[in-house]
Amino acid sequence: MINRVILVGRLTRDPELRYTPNGVAVATFTLAVNRTFTNQQGEREADFINCVVWRRPAENVANFLKKGSLAGVDGRLQTRSYEGQDGRRVYVTEVVADSVQFLEPKSSSEQRGTTAGGYYGDPFPFGPNQNPRSTNDPGFSRIDEDPFANDGQTIDISDDDLPF
Repeated sequence: MINRVILVGRLTRDPELRYTPNGVAVATFTLAVNRTFTNQQGEREADFINCVVWRRPAENVANFLKKGSLAGVDGRLQTRSYEGQDGRRVYVTEVVADSVQFLEPKSSSEQRGTTAGGYYGDPFPFGPNQNPRSTNDPGFSRIDEDPFANDGQTIDISDDDLPF
């Protein structure tokens, strides 16, 4: 049997962090995931999917993701039920996340008034045009520089330089 869910979407509100009586962290949040097609009016609709994450990743989600943050969720679909206050059986379907990826740098989310990060730190700690290596490093090259630009001259490459 296979039960695997992969989602990419934006949080509809700040995550809610709680702790079980045993001290285990659990965070709940809802992802808005755009559909791949438009409706008859030409508007793109979204599905709002409830997600749950446990333990240390739950604390990281609560600390680094906010309403509007772009996140990727990898997990499994789970259905549970409980008895509501009116005595009726209530069924809940949610994604239990095995991992949550923070998909945008802090700088872009701060422009919207939110912050983002990763389980083990910010996945983009240097910003979009920065590099952790120094420009004095002989192996350094800027990302936006064309490594093949050679002012029209031929490029000398030996067979030992080729990976195949």
